[in-house]
Amino acid sequence: MPEINGNYYDAEALKQYIDRFVKARVLVLGDIIMDHYIWGDVTRISPEAPVPVVEVKQETKMLGGAANVIRNMATLGARPVLCGVVGDDSTGQEILSALTHMALKTDGVVSEKGRLTSIKTRIVAHNQQVVRFDRESRAPVRPESIQKVLDFISENLDTIDTIVISDYGKGLISGPLMMGMRELARSGAGRRTIIAVDPKTGNFEYYQGVDVITPNHHEAGIYCGFQIVDEDTLMRAGRQMLSNLNCRSVLITQGKDGMTFFEKHGETTHIPTVAKKVFDVTGAGDTVIATIALGLAAGLDFKSAAILSNFAAGIVVGEVGTSAVKAEDLKKAIGE
Repeated sequence: MPEINGNYYDAEALKQYIDRFVKARVLVLGDIIMDHYIWGDVTRISPEAPVPVVEVKQETKMLGGAANVIRNMATLGARPVLCGVVGDDSTGQEILSALTHMALKTDGVVSEKGRLTSIKTRIVAHNQQVVRFDRESRAPVRPESIQKVLDFISENLDTIDTIVISDYGKGLISGPLMMGMRELARSGAGRRTIIAVDPKTGNFEYYQGVDVITPNHHEAGIYCGFQIVDEDTLMRAGRQMLSNLNCRSVLITQGKDGMTFFEKHGETTHIPTVAKKVFDVTGAGDTVIATIALGLAAGLDFKSAAILSNFAAGIVVGEVGTSAVKAEDLKKAIGE
């Protein structure tokens, strides 16, 4: 049986849980973004300024933010529900059309009049980002939009096992929304909906009492007030987050150094990276939260779900741009 730092896991069992993703009942609540890529080549420097001239070869658009979490889940075989806010503009319509094309429901997405839908444009040349520019509004969403989101969650709560909070700091995740959502998640008779969070720096006060939170080491360090530079500071940060946030578990991702999983009533497990190459970490956090949430909804224990998410992350960082993992590729990675 394979192992990770002395912790054995059952590869065949993990593969069987991936097959159960099709029945996983997950709702993703968060900031919805469009990722726009301009691909090209650089062969000269501009005579107007010391900047590269990119000869455009191709343009692509992909679902980003919470919508990329949904995309990751869909490519893994699940049929999750997206809940969030877009503007009543052409980008918002493109996102709704893309979801419909993926056979995913859009009735949980609120269109707010006058709001600008977030779009991130990245110019990539020779597999490297040259520049990124954003067009968006980070103002808080309107109270009536928050109420529509909470009403949708309330109406669908009895069909949901896990709720993912995908916070990109674009104005949706707020105190009133999280308070209302937590009350709903704990209101089910005889059952408790699991809450998993991909956090945003500056919003940690909203995540009290969640089941799992997945910051990278920079985000964890900023929250704790010190840099994570070695094992001692890593362990201190994990324990501090467990205590301060009163959460069930913390998964700190560490790039090329893998990830470390802290359990409130269990042990601490370091999970080394399985990535063979790292080209681009864009969207890796979306892949981690998507996979761990599907694992939990399918019945995996928390540590096994974290191990599974590490395999998925190892695949996406080997691609340039926002990418998603297919179920067959994840199974292959586990087998290897």
